[in-house]
Amino acid sequence: MDYRDKLVLAPMVRVGTLPFRLLAAEYGADITYGEEIIDHKLLKCERVTNESLGTTDFVEKGTDSVVFRTCPQERGRVVFQMGTSNAVRALKAAQLVCQDVSAIDINMGCPKSFSLSGGMGAALLSKPELIHDILTTLRRNLDTTVTCKIRLLNTPKDTVELARRIEKTGVPALAVHGRKIKDRPRDPAKWDEIADVVSALSIPVIANGDVFEYEDFKRIKDATGAASIMVARGAMWNASIFCAKGKTPWEDVKREYVRKSILWDNDVKSTKHTLKEMIMHYSCLELPEGKGVIKCDTSEDVARLYGEEDYYNFVVSNRK
Repeated sequence: MDYRDKLVLAPMVRVGTLPFRLLAAEYGADITYGEEIIDHKLLKCERVTNESLGTTDFVEKGTDSVVFRTCPQERGRVVFQMGTSNAVRALKAAQLVCQDVSAIDINMGCPKSFSLSGGMGAALLSKPELIHDILTTLRRNLDTTVTCKIRLLNTPKDTVELARRIEKTGVPALAVHGRKIKDRPRDPAKWDEIADVVSALSIPVIANGDVFEYEDFKRIKDATGAASIMVARGAMWNASIFCAKGKTPWEDVKREYVRKSILWDNDVKSTKHTLKEMIMHYSCLELPEGKGVIKCDTSEDVARLYGEEDYYNFVVSNRK
């Protein structure tokens, strides 16, 4: 996978499932990260070929719960992001999915308590030896590309030092979120500190933070010198942010997302979460649409709410 001059969809929990990844790609995303999946969770799964949908599903054994779903249409750009705190376990999990994705990325940036308490995500930032162990173990044993995504450390010097150690593991790229663990989304991303990392490394750096319009891709690239740019919330609110011709009205993007969620049989909890995030940004959950989404229990309910009952019935009736 080439990591230069790419527009990248960031990993987002409950958002970055197959329908949203495909939607982002249609609007121009070159690389699409899936939501973070914990290694423990993936190890409970079996790989299933879903003839009805034409997908490859990783389904939790003994249940109908799809933990990860992918399809041939995204084969050249989908990145599986894993949460882990153990090299051996990470390898076992990666071996299950590596033939169905373009890259494996290790999450080293999530600041949420669940990740931190499990020694995953941003907890890894203070454990460079473990980072080295995980990345080198994966690289030695997989033919698939291996990368990671970090946050800024307490000082620019510390961040640069860790980034250099990561580069020495042989990864072909590094994604850097321009915020520290204690920072909140409303705090401005520190593009200057991402620039410090870019200057210190020879591998491509993917800059992430405060990209909300298409023009921001150029702004952050000019400010940081990064090889590629990653966007999270800006894409979640309107996936057409990747389109050079300008954004499509969010109502149209939302409807296309609903149709893709129906087509690819997306988990209704994921669909509802993503719709609520869009609505909260552009409108209000207390209005009829928001209340309607909250009340939905099934994908058919979502289809009915958005006037897509005929499409839903057509799709369901034509599944193999």
